[in-house]
This record gives sequence, structure tokens and C-alpha cells, in this order.
Amino acid sequence: MKIQLNLNQLQGFRTFVGMKWLRKLFFPLVPIYYLGALINKKLFDWNIRKSKTYDLPIITVGNLSVGGTGKSPMVAYLIDLLQKEIKVAVLSRGYKRKTKGFQLVTKNSTALEVGDEPLQFKLNFPKATIAVDAERRNGIEKLIKSSEKPNAIILDDAFQHRKVKAGLQLLLTSYDDLYVNDCMLPIGNLREPKSGSERANVIIVTKCPEALNIDQRIKISTSLKVKSYQNVFFTYIEYDSVVKNKTQSISVDEYLKDKFTLVTGIANPKPLVDYLTLKQVHFKHLSFQDHHNFSKNQIEKLSKEGRILTTEKDFMRLKNFSLLKGKLFYIPIKSSFIEDRRQFEEIILNYCK
Repeated sequence: MKIQLNLNQLQGFRTFVGMKWLRKLFFPLVPIYYLGALINKKLFDWNIRKSKTYDLPIITVGNLSVGGTGKSPMVAYLIDLLQKEIKVAVLSRGYKRKTKGFQLVTKNSTALEVGDEPLQFKLNFPKATIAVDAERRNGIEKLIKSSEKPNAIILDDAFQHRKVKAGLQLLLTSYDDLYVNDCMLPIGNLREPKSGSERANVIIVTKCPEALNIDQRIKISTSLKVKSYQNVFFTYIEYDSVVKNKTQSISVDEYLKDKFTLVTGIANPKPLVDYLTLKQVHFKHLSFQDHHNFSKNQIEKLSKEGRILTTEKDFMRLKNFSLLKGKLFYIPIKSSFIEDRRQFEEIILNYCK
């Protein structure tokens, strides 16, 4: 049973409703935004604006919409797959970090220095090279010239970064928010026209129900208007059997026996909320914006909560606050394939080899 009535959530709900009405006011701007995005797309398509290629495999993981499609678990999946065979690097923008330019991520980096997701990748995959740079060309060239030159580079959240021409492009879209059912900003959440999906070699429908049957998958593939050169895969979120912090690991079932507060600062917390609700446990949910950097005042308020459960990404931003020591836990997740996992892995490995 989920406790809904807390001030933070009510304020979030009002903000959400206000945003929906506010977006309707901006409807006349949609054609202008669409035209601008379309012109930019065509300039690259017609080779007026140049895309640079590199002499090593580059994989792009991205989406057409703004956030919440499960890019981080997919990047983690790729790192885990590739590092067994080759030297792999990940280049991310490092969203909401306080530093500028190219930065190599180390195990001693902080989320403020490099961003939460890159730090998460480095701590989970210490042998992989993780770097951040908003200018992807510069980042790629720095990695190529480094003493640990990778054999392949994964570009995190760079589907729209067309100054780089990746050899393999993975486009993610959420099961409950397919890009074909969305529209352009500012009314919808699309960063570019739906036709941008044609650049993808692989389309991955994420956050599916685990029991999604073949007929449902065919229906979705048809709605996506998949091209003959594109492969479609379906994944679901698999939650770990334990919750963790820096020093402890507790089984999920044991942890969920008592009340706790769920704290999220991600684009789409709904799958996690649904997962916990199905467990019929007692919790309240404090939701913040994606990549939210918590203030001193907010940390003090959180310290007055009992036990706190969060996502691994949020844990990267919260783990160093002493006031939360001992009460903060996260639940790890990963992407799992409903079917055709081996086919997907063959596509990735064959390209990189």
C-alpha cells in the first residue's frame, strides 16, 4: 500500500498539472520547433552539415524523447558484454555536473564532478574507461589519443549528436510511451521528428511487461513502422534480489517488511513505484526532477525520515551525505531481454569485432 498524501508529492502533482496546461499554451510553437528540428536533420542528411567518422567501432545509445527510456541499464548491458572481449569506453555528457570539458571518471570522482550515471558506470565496471565531454568529437579524440585507447566507444545519450557518425545506432523507446504516440516539444516530449527513427539500426522497446507475448510484440513492431534494415528487441526491467549501500546488502523481501521512504530523482519513477506497489508494502514517495542535486536543507529533511530506498543513480548523488549514513539503500536494476538476447549480442559483437 502506497502512502500518497505528503506535501512534496502534492506540490509535484500541482506542478505536473500546471505543466500540462502550460504546454497547451505553447501549441502554436510546435510547427516552429518541428521545422527547426527538421531543417537540422536535413542539413546532415544532405551532407551540408558534416558528420565525422572514426576508424573504430562507435555505438550510440539514445532516444527520440526527453529522458526516461532506460538508457543507463542498456549502456551497462553493453559494457558488461563488450569488456569480456575488447577494451571498451563510454563517453557521456555528464549531465548536471559542475565541471566543464573532458574528464576521465575515476572511482574517487563525485557526481558533481562527472555526473551520476558516468560515476555509476565506473563503480560497477572499474576496468572500463568512462569519460565525460559535452563535445563528443573532442571526447572521442581524447580517448583515441589516450594511453588506454579503447577498441570501441559507446556514446551515451547521443542519438541527436549528429556531428559524429556512429556505425551502430541503438534507439530506445518505452513500452508505455512509444515515440509513435508522442509529438514534438513543447507539447509532447520528442526532441526531433519521428522520422529520425530511420537512422537507427536497432530499436529497443524498454520497460515491457515480462510476459509480453509474440502477438503483442508484432503489433508494437508494426506500429513503429520498422524498416527492413532494422532489428527490434523487447526488454524489461529486472530488479535485484537485494538492496545495497556502501557497506550492507539486505534481501529485498527482508527490507520491505517495514515502512520506508522512496526517494527518486529520475525522469520516470513509475516502473519502480509500480514494482513496489505490487509487493503490497508500505511506503511514501518523494519525487524530484531528473538528476536533481539535493540542497543542504533537503538533506536535513531527508535525514528525519526513517529508512530511505532510492535508485542506484540517485544513490550516486546521496551516498556521501553523512546525515543519511546507515539509512540509505538502493535497489540495483538491469535490462533483460524477453527473447532473442543472443541475436542482439551477436549484432553488437560482430560490429565491434
